[in-house]
This record gives sequence, C-alpha cells and structure tokens, in this order.
Amino acid sequence: MIDTSRIEAMVAQLKAAAARAQGAQSDVAPIDSITGSEKPAARVDFASVLKNSLDEVNSSQDKASKMSQSFSMGDDNINLSDVMIAMQKASISFQTSVQVRNKLVSAYRDIMTMQV
Repeated sequence: MIDTSRIEAMVAQLKAAAARAQGAQSDVAPIDSITGSEKPAARVDFASVLKNSLDEVNSSQDKASKMSQSFSMGDDNINLSDVMIAMQKASISFQTSVQVRNKLVSAYRDIMTMQV
C-alpha cells in the first residue's frame, strides 16, 4: 500500500520548487513603479549555476545508489518503490543535464562558425 504522507510531501516539494522558480523569475528585471524603467538584474555567475546543478545531479545519483544498496542488503526501512523513484529522479536529472550540455555545445559551434 502506498503511503499518502510521502505523496503529500512530494507535492509540497513540487509546490516549493514552483514558488522558488516564480521568485527567481520576478527577481530578473523588476520594473520601478515610480519611473517605469527596469531595475538592473542581479548578476548571476553561469559557472556557479552550472556547478550547482551538476552537484545536484551527482547527489541524486549518490542517493539513489545508496538506497539501492541498502535495499539489496535487506534494510527494512527502505521500500522498493522509494528506490525506484530515486533511481528515476536521478536518471531524469542526468538526461536533462546531458541535453543542456548538447544545447551548449550546439550554441558554441554556432557562435564559432559566425562570420565577423
């Protein structure tokens, strides 16, 4: 039987991630209500954002691997469904990072072939 508290926790995590995304989008270029002009956007270091996202992918893969090992060793606290969900999350995050890498390489090649 599926534990509904875990489903509710997952929904809460998704809502929190959506709220963070909305907050990040609103911080990009807010418009000054007095002058009507845009305020300068906060500077974001691309390398640090990329490193943080790769660290998150790595941690999700490590978590899935540890859960899988614990389950195979007979740990009663870990369900098979939790292991499978963790493995799918790790797989999806890895596939996403590969697609981002492919887009970055494609953009780099397009820029390098431009005529100046």
